[in-house]
Amino acid sequence: MKRCVAVQHVAFESLGAFVEPLEQAGYAVSYVQAGVVPLGPDVWRDAALAVVLGGPIGVNEKDRYPFLAEEQALVEARLASGRPLLGVCLGAQLMAAALGAAVYPGPAKEIGWGGVELTPAGMSGPLAELAGAPVLHWHGDTFDLPQGGALLASSRLTPHQAFRPGKGQLALQFHAEMDPAMMETWLIGHCCELAAAGLDPCAIRADAQKLGAAARAAGHAFFRRWLAEEVE
Repeated sequence: MKRCVAVQHVAFESLGAFVEPLEQAGYAVSYVQAGVVPLGPDVWRDAALAVVLGGPIGVNEKDRYPFLAEEQALVEARLASGRPLLGVCLGAQLMAAALGAAVYPGPAKEIGWGGVELTPAGMSGPLAELAGAPVLHWHGDTFDLPQGGALLASSRLTPHQAFRPGKGQLALQFHAEMDPAMMETWLIGHCCELAAAGLDPCAIRADAQKLGAAARAAGHAFFRRWLAEEVE
């Protein structure tokens, strides 16, 4: 059986809605906890698909979270190998940094349900399944587009929402993997961030209830297509 190994930073940020398409495609899914398990080169050695998930820390906080340096080196090696890699939120920022791009605070936190605007390159591939669909945004940092990376999606606050370094490698700043059934875990886990930003969890919860089914369906369609067209 093929293996998908995801580096996880907080327990409630998981592969979520991507698990079902992965299992249907014949993948066994497992997680490695960053900061607990050493992130040496063996982490992904036998993984057909490697994933780096999100978390409430930043690429530039290596002084506070030293494991990030090891994690970025792991990402850099995977990118250089040309083997399949997906980065989500913090994972996308690590991919950008590993490719030599700057990562820095955005103009404002982008938190809540909304869409992304796809570039022509984005519309020509699997991300086209997300056209007009809601996705979850939850980030404060952003990044420059790495040299040679194809820009796939943007939003008003974040011009660089998704890029493709090469076949089978994809960086997503937004959370297309979000399972709306898990929304409450995010609202609890990020309660301090929401309070500091003056954001109402009730509004985010209400949007999840209203938009969740469409977001999940679009996320499934996108990820199934990405696995079929880019990874397999």
